[in-house]
Amino acid sequence: MLKRPRTDNIRLSTNKACNEPLLVKQRGFNLLYFKEIMDYQDKKLKEIISPVEIKQIVERLAREIARDYRDSHPVLVCALKSAVVFLADLIRELDIDFDIDFIQPSSYSNGSEASKNIAIKREITTNVTGRDVILVEDIIDRGKSAHAVTEHLSKNSPASIKVATLLYRESINEDPYWPQYIGTRISEGFVVGYGMDYNESYRGLKGIYILEEE
Repeated sequence: MLKRPRTDNIRLSTNKACNEPLLVKQRGFNLLYFKEIMDYQDKKLKEIISPVEIKQIVERLAREIARDYRDSHPVLVCALKSAVVFLADLIRELDIDFDIDFIQPSSYSNGSEASKNIAIKREITTNVTGRDVILVEDIIDRGKSAHAVTEHLSKNSPASIKVATLLYRESINEDPYWPQYIGTRISEGFVVGYGMDYNESYRGLKGIYILEEE
């Protein structure tokens, strides 16, 4: 049975042994470590971001985007499937006019290992020529998928392309890819919940979790 993590009365802690959040400042962003471990569908999950914290992150990103596109009418292009929950919450916080569309890059194998090639499985249907485009991603680590998608979209001659990601993890083995809008940084681990999955499971979790290795 799923044990929902508490999100009330949250306190910051430096004690990694406890089940409370550990917040570390790194390059101006919040690096969140786990608060609670739970069993779900025979897997061990560590919560790293609570629903309350997700809401605060999304609200901040919406303010930043609205500030930059106040005099524009951007097209928000959601990277399917995992970013759809993030997009849904983000657009409800935006107080500017916008269009939405969807693109589906394929960058992961049927598991937790990243593949080397990026394929576009679903194309956008909006004419973005001369338009400002914001690619909405759930997580960027290696940046290969975001780079491939922005390169693909640039063939349609948009006025500009920027990237907004909920989660960011800088790869230590490759040159970093820097999106223009970053929700929060995370440490190593396979992330699930809030639309993100492992073999199509865990998308419906309200918080964000690290999937423990067996």
